[in-house]
Amino acid sequence: MASEHDLEAALDRIEQALSRLEAAAAEKVEQAEHGGAAVVELGELRSRHRKLKDTVAQELRQLDLLLANLPNPRG
Repeated sequence: MASEHDLEAALDRIEQALSRLEAAAAEKVEQAEHGGAAVVELGELRSRHRKLKDTVAQELRQLDLLLANLPNPRG
């Protein structure tokens, strides 16, 4: 079973990935002001971001369940 440190590291990686996607989406918004093709790509990025965000939320719920079921080492 994964340790709490491993779970925290995984959550950190997920948060970093979301930050990169949000930055990319913000950049695409800027580019969309200058070209029609960027608008299509922006829509695709937003869709991917939404799906990833939903997946991450689901995985976080699963991690919460795992953590809730871990034996307490202090007692």
